[in-house]
Amino acid sequence: MNVKDDQTKVRLGVIGLGGRGRGLLGALLEMKDVEIAAVCDLYDDRLRMGVDQVVASGRQKPGSYSDYKELLARDDIKGVIIPSSWSSHVEIAIAAMKAGKYAAPEAGGASSLEECWDLVRTSEETGMPCMMLENVCYGRNEMALINMIKKGLFGELIHCQSGYEHDLRDEVALGIENRHYRIHNYLNRNADIYPTHGIGPVSKFLGINRSNRFLSLTSMASKARGLHEWIADHRGTDHPMAKAEFAQGDIVTTMIKCAQGETVLLTHDTTLPRPYSRAGRVQGTKGIWMEDNNSIHLQGKSPEHTWESFDPYREENEHPLWKEYISLGVRGGHGGMDYLCLRSFVESVKMKISTPIDVYDTAAWMAVTALSEQSIALGGSSVAFPDFTNGKWINRTPGPKSKYSLDEVDDSLFFETV
Repeated sequence: MNVKDDQTKVRLGVIGLGGRGRGLLGALLEMKDVEIAAVCDLYDDRLRMGVDQVVASGRQKPGSYSDYKELLARDDIKGVIIPSSWSSHVEIAIAAMKAGKYAAPEAGGASSLEECWDLVRTSEETGMPCMMLENVCYGRNEMALINMIKKGLFGELIHCQSGYEHDLRDEVALGIENRHYRIHNYLNRNADIYPTHGIGPVSKFLGINRSNRFLSLTSMASKARGLHEWIADHRGTDHPMAKAEFAQGDIVTTMIKCAQGETVLLTHDTTLPRPYSRAGRVQGTKGIWMEDNNSIHLQGKSPEHTWESFDPYREENEHPLWKEYISLGVRGGHGGMDYLCLRSFVESVKMKISTPIDVYDTAAWMAVTALSEQSIALGGSSVAFPDFTNGKWINRTPGPKSKYSLDEVDDSLFFETV
């Protein structure tokens, strides 16, 4: 590699090499303009697997560290991917920004409101962006919906629904032997502990932190039975977790009120038998979209009182980023949205601009966990949602022009053939 080629590369570090971390690492290794300069994990076996994965791709062997602070001390690294445990995301992201690096923590909820504020203040003080890697924001359906909303096809938005409905009983129940941090959250917290797949796209639909904000939240949790039953049925009553008292309710329901009058319903449902869903719904004065039956009804377009398939509407209103992506070849995990989300971060680092998902978004989405925990503990009482922008949401303009923008849709940025 010559010096000129090296200068065009974005040098990144990856902190956290569990299953999700290695999945993201694989997507990054498909990008010719990305160099994985260093990897980090607390566990030696995972660290070795990460190093081997980079080398097996034909890349230069990266630096390897068990202490993320040593990785962050490197001047050559411009951005850091942080797919570590939920409770470590903020700590590492703050350290990364203080070290002058773009920070990209993976999805997950906050342990407290204080750490959300710490995240915001560190980004403001250092001038370094912090982007949650919320891949669902770059899903094909979600981006088509953004395009349709911007075109006014749903009219004025009134209500949105979303969530995380995913049978994770085996993954959570076997967390101790598999060294998976989720189980410690289920044992000790009762909250919407994984809200961002739902609240992320909905926030962009509603203009949260740019002309709108979340005002208040109320949550309720059901009893916890799903994990106990699964463990007894699949691992027997002698399993160490068979007699554990799980704090996390099987179903957590959260309602959020917005400054512009919209309501949002979130559902967390991961410990009962069910097919996967994000329970999406977008409803406005001119129509409604529903994820679970892949259906839509638009006033003046659909037959009265009749659902239609969303497929032809998505094709007609495909986001130009997905049009271009399909023409170039969809790749990466989760139907391609992992790659697009990572690509949006890489492009921001390369161009030295703000990220499409910024620190105010990241803090607000993570805060749902801490706020729902408070509300549930108070018997479902309403709690105030902090304004992490400190009033800037009223007049904030869209972020930098970019193909990956989630605030605007600019067809002029894409191939003419698109």
